[in-house]
Parts: sequence; structure tokens; C-alpha cells
Amino acid sequence: MAKTAVVLFNLGGPDRLQSVRPFLFNLFNDPAIIGLPLPARWLLAQFIAARRAPIARQIYAHMGGTSPLLNNTRAQAQMLQETLNESGARIYQVFIAMRYWHPMSRETAAEVKRFDPDRIVLLPLYPQFSATTTGSSLDAWRKAAKSVALEAGTRALCCYPTAPGFVAAIAGKLRAALADLRASGHNARVLFSAHGLPKRLVAAGDPYQWQVERSVAAVVAAVDVPGLEHVVCYQSRVGPLEWLGPSTDAEIARCGRDRRAAVVVPIAFVSEHSETLVELDIDYRKLAEEAGVPRYIRVGTVGGDPAFIDALATLVQQAEATGAAICRRPGETGCPDNFQRCPHIE
Repeated sequence: MAKTAVVLFNLGGPDRLQSVRPFLFNLFNDPAIIGLPLPARWLLAQFIAARRAPIARQIYAHMGGTSPLLNNTRAQAQMLQETLNESGARIYQVFIAMRYWHPMSRETAAEVKRFDPDRIVLLPLYPQFSATTTGSSLDAWRKAAKSVALEAGTRALCCYPTAPGFVAAIAGKLRAALADLRASGHNARVLFSAHGLPKRLVAAGDPYQWQVERSVAAVVAAVDVPGLEHVVCYQSRVGPLEWLGPSTDAEIARCGRDRRAAVVVPIAFVSEHSETLVELDIDYRKLAEEAGVPRYIRVGTVGGDPAFIDALATLVQQAEATGAAICRRPGETGCPDNFQRCPHIE
């Protein structure tokens, strides 16, 4: 029977506190993150990793000394594999390729080769495309596949910011949070929080911000609450560069000044990890208390929500049907021409 390998891309995270510094080095040594040539990038990555490691270890200590991202991704992979195999038309096996910690692309490519598929579908767990996330993962996969002589026909999904199941999963969780607030009589402002990105990358043609805004618009439409007060904001800023704004922490402070309950919705994360479990749940909750926010609710990520898993399965099947090397969901509007880093425009 024909076999398809599905490779889920994700960021990765340290599996113990001793892994924090090498994980950070891998992150900052990525040319998609720091565009300096070698050896300058290598030296700078070593410096940043050494400087940030003590703070990062404290973050991961809150989660038991390890990132939960791999286990959460494994759970999603298992659910997706079961869903894809329900029809019995093909044999599907779902693999995981992390960008900055194990299992990384070279390990996974070798594993996929042993599976010997006749087809490969690359599926990022980043709903919105950025050259720093999906773009970097695609580059790493191409090099890894070449290194192990993996030659099966490959299709890659670049993004799915408005895929119906993804939108429905977020909208369902947000709708429940808003109902809870209405019962308690609080006036709410919804903060759709996405991982930040330096403005210079957007100016250079990265479509991430535009796609995040499309995801938010789709969720707001699905929730269908007239006059829903909401804002798109960005978290996890690092370094001296100017980043996309407004920042999530500034918006939380504004909720305090305006006496609005803050409902924080992770719009660009699909599973729980340090940015949600520590930054949103601990650091920003404390900030909300100090700022006088009357109530702080953090909506969960889509995780293993059946609507989201079904959306991923549909994406895989649509990618197989197109036969294209890089594909988008049928009916998905492409990025405007000024976003030159979109793989369709490139």
C-alpha cells in the first residue's frame, strides 16, 4: 500500500536545564534569526546564549526543568496520524522535526528514509508564515533530506492562517471565556497575542504580521460578538531592535488603566510552551494584577482540539492533491505582492 510521511515542523525546546544554552545557541546561530555571516554570527550566538541562559533556565525551571513542547507535539502527531489513517486508503506516518533541539531535521530525515514513503508532506505547526520560522525549517529540511539522499516526492504547506478548523478551535475557546466574563459582569478587551518579530523583517517583505491580522479577523468573525473590543499585540521581544507593536504587556497595562478585563488569546501558538505557560500565565498575570486589571483570563492554545487536528488532516490531503512543491490551502488568498518573502511570491 502507498505510504505518506507527514513531517510536523516546530521550534523545539530544551529537554533538561543543561540543554538550555546549546538550544539558545542553535536558535541565534540560525541565519534566518541573525543575518550576519560566519564567523561573526557564530561568535554573537555564543555571546547571546551565554548571557541569556541563566534567565532562560529560570523560565524552564517553572516547567519542571524541561520544555513541554516535544511531548505536546507528539500528542498532536499521534492524533493526526490516527485521523489520517481512518480511511485506510494510504498508510500515513507522522514524524516531528524540531528546528533548534532534538529531534532535528537530520535525525528525522533519516527516520523518514527508513520508513521509505512514496510521498512526503511537510506541515509547519506555525499557522502564519515567517521566514524566521517556517522558512527556516524548510531550508533546514531541504539540506537534511539531501544529506541522507531522501528523494521521495515532497509537498510543503507554507501557512494556514484562516483554515476553518484552526479558526473554529480558537473561536470556541474564546467564546467560552467571553460567556464566563458576561456572567461575572466584567467589561472585556480581547488581546490576540502573537510572538513578536523585528519590524525590519516585515519591511523586508515578511508576511507574518499580515497573516496574523487575517487570523484575528477570521476568529472575530467566527465568534460573532457585536462590538467585540479587541486588539492584535505581540510578546516575547528580545534585543535592541524595534519590534512589532503594540506589545502585549503594554496592552495589559492599558486594560488596567481602562478597568477592562483582559482576555488573552494566543493566536500564533498551537500548543503550550514557555511563551504561554510562563510568559502569559505567570509573568503577564502578575503584571495584570499590579496594573489593576479587574480580571485576567488566558485562553488555551488549540492543542489537540478535534477541529484543529481535522484541519491539519485536511491540509495534508489537500497538499497531496495539488501535486505542487509548495502549496497553500485551496481558496486561500495569497499574500499581496509586496510580501516578497512569501514562498509563493519568491
